[in-house]
Amino acid sequence: MHVFVTGASGWVGRGLVPELTAAGHTVTGLARSDAAARSLRAMGAEARPGSLDDLDALRDAAASADGVVHLAFKHDLFFAGDFAAATDADRAAIDAFGEALAGTGKPFVMASGMFGVLGLPPGVVATERDGLAPDGDGGEGGPVSGAGGRMANARHALALAGHGIRSSIVRLPPATHGNGDNGFTTTAIGFARDKGAAAYVGDGSNRWPAVHRDDAARLFRLAVESAPAGAVLHAVGDEGVPIRAVAEAFAAQLRIPAVSVTAEQAGDYVGWLGGFWGVDGPASAQLTRDLLGWRPTRPGLIADLEHGHYFT
Repeated sequence: MHVFVTGASGWVGRGLVPELTAAGHTVTGLARSDAAARSLRAMGAEARPGSLDDLDALRDAAASADGVVHLAFKHDLFFAGDFAAATDADRAAIDAFGEALAGTGKPFVMASGMFGVLGLPPGVVATERDGLAPDGDGGEGGPVSGAGGRMANARHALALAGHGIRSSIVRLPPATHGNGDNGFTTTAIGFARDKGAAAYVGDGSNRWPAVHRDDAARLFRLAVESAPAGAVLHAVGDEGVPIRAVAEAFAAQLRIPAVSVTAEQAGDYVGWLGGFWGVDGPASAQLTRDLLGWRPTRPGLIADLEHGHYFT
């Protein structure tokens, strides 16, 4: 297959492109900078200059490919506090892909974001069947403020199955970890280092799901190859890692104390992560494993932290 990938030079993309090429596929990646283009060529992919705002380019690239994997998101807008603008741009890109692929039966696989799993209702082990219908009061997205818009986009992508597209979504946990990660785990470590303490909320028993980036990349490859239309997939290796265990792993590596804080104090210790550092959001990937035969083989989050590469 010839696969067009947005976000191909990003964290998950740098795992996916080699995964696809090793399986015999050819890859064209969207590159919004010369550095991104060089990175893609070094991985054996072609580079197509452009950004998510170049909707005509997205349509053309999708039409000339055998399938599309959409990983990109305007994280710069998200971190600047304009989540609505980021989700609006994402919706426009999804619509562009939908127009290009309608009636072709080609695969369209979309990453359901940093809060794809953690945005589901808290306190229970979420499955692939959760989060498929809005709650009707604008509050979908579970405990994570702003996640509702991106979850709505994921449902919109799934609805493309009704237009002759083999669409599916892959929900990612925020702890999508590995050597070279510059996302949530690295950010949390940075806050702990700066504060001189690794915090957990209350008794720290709240759980976050996690997955190694390379395991997630393999799931995206399986999805573009064979996921049925309308499939919801969970890229979850660790069903739920207690945040106290995460904080204690930080503390051991940084040689600082692990401390219990209140929910109100969390922002003082983990910055903008404080709003959901105490969320209990375990998730299962059993339906995904049964459907596609996906089995995580890479280290879990705690083992990855104990390896030490996050702290050098």
